[in-house]
Amino acid sequence: MEMVNALGRRKSAVARIYVTEGTGKITINKKDLQDYFPSSILQYVVKQPLTTLNVAEKYDIKVNLDGGGYTGQSQALRLAIARALVKINADDKKALRVEGFLTRDAREVERKKPGQPKARRRFQFSKR
Repeated sequence: MEMVNALGRRKSAVARIYVTEGTGKITINKKDLQDYFPSSILQYVVKQPLTTLNVAEKYDIKVNLDGGGYTGQSQALRLAIARALVKINADDKKALRVEGFLTRDAREVERKKPGQPKARRRFQFSKR
């Protein structure tokens, strides 16, 4: 198997990944997965597509993560991994689709409007 690349986005986070055959090592911005995401919940989110297909120890993944916060980054990485696994084996698409790992969550932060404190919040109305 040659190198397979994929892209995942969530909020303002972008994950570009490169998958090769290996031992299950995930490197994010030249750091190990446990160092980049100390939270076990975020590590679980990243590994969800791999554990669903039981291929966690089969591929090495090199990741360039940019933008967003840690939650958005972990979910962008999950989408990228799922897309790469589908590129490797198209038969896995149904299992990943059922779990919802191939759906791009398109929700973005709404912009702040002028004359308001936040995007939708308005200053208190005073009649007198």
